[in-house]
Amino acid sequence: MNIKRPTLIVAAVVLLVVVAAGFFMMRKKADQPAAPGTASSASTKHGAPPARPTLTVTVAKPESAELTDTLAANGNVMPWQEASVGSESNALRLAEVRVNVGDTVKRGQVLATFEPETINADVAQAKASLAEARATAADAAGTADRARTLEKTGALSQQQINQYTTAAQTAKARVEAAEAVLAAQQVRGRNTQVLAPDDGVISSRTATVGSVVAAGTELFKLIRQGRLEWRAEVTSAELGRVPVGTPASVTSASGAQVQGKVRAVSPMVDPQTRAAIVYVDMPNLQQNSAIKAGMFARGDFQLGRSNALTVPQASIVPRDGFNFLLLLQPDNRVSQLKIDTGRRVGERVEITTKLPADAQVVVQGAGFLNDGDLVRVVDAGGAK
Repeated sequence: MNIKRPTLIVAAVVLLVVVAAGFFMMRKKADQPAAPGTASSASTKHGAPPARPTLTVTVAKPESAELTDTLAANGNVMPWQEASVGSESNALRLAEVRVNVGDTVKRGQVLATFEPETINADVAQAKASLAEARATAADAAGTADRARTLEKTGALSQQQINQYTTAAQTAKARVEAAEAVLAAQQVRGRNTQVLAPDDGVISSRTATVGSVVAAGTELFKLIRQGRLEWRAEVTSAELGRVPVGTPASVTSASGAQVQGKVRAVSPMVDPQTRAAIVYVDMPNLQQNSAIKAGMFARGDFQLGRSNALTVPQASIVPRDGFNFLLLLQPDNRVSQLKIDTGRRVGERVEITTKLPADAQVVVQGAGFLNDGDLVRVVDAGGAK
């Protein structure tokens, strides 16, 4: 096909115009400024785009407070002293038991009695033997006196006189022996009554009416004076902080609380546990019905008072087995600080780690933040 030369020239010119127009449009679009409010505009005018706060939080300054210094311990509640009350008579039948477990008794009070018939018969026999011995002794003494009056007359030999004197002395010794037997039988008669050796509370009873018991058999156990004590286990490292007289607050498993005072500190430390027993006197048993001997109890020794730096409990964030505070920085970002805690009073916790002098800790929202997060701070009543 033949194409005329003028036509080719026209087509070439048109192509050049189209190419030039396209190049011009692309150059104009590249050089055109971005629209206001777009990311490119913000980037051109201010650099990086402004960051948005991660969370709205409240902050507080650490406060100094005077706290009670305590030492926690565990131990058992036990009787101060326990008396064993037993039978002093042998092979007698128990006739009456007058007390039971939990009864409060006074010193010398009759707790139980044995049948007295056998003892009464033995006492009567001892009295008769004593009367006979006294009569024999009186006759022997009279004979000896008469023999001594005839000594100068020679009517009796010296040997006979000595025999009468010896017989009188022997009869006198038999009287003393009979008196001792009677006294022993009278003691047995008194032992037919089992008496309380001290004021206190009956903690155990094995006495049974009608039983025949041997001498020395335990019939009752008595908590002397109704006194209990808390035997707290304190480590050897802390033992020096608990002198005699230190007040203590004891809490039973039921939640009942009583106040006591350190009576004594054991002179020995257990070589296995490296702990010593601290004996804490507790009030009268009858005044503490919720505290019983044999209970396990925890308690705190009141060692005094000291100043401490405290923060709200809500500001402490536990993570990975440690405690942290989130401190507010001047640029409204937070920095995470690992801390050690101490005593707790109400909603405040002692911080033993040193904090900056102007520290502000995040309270509300602390658990949702990470190190370096940007926050917006408001007060407790609303936005600032």
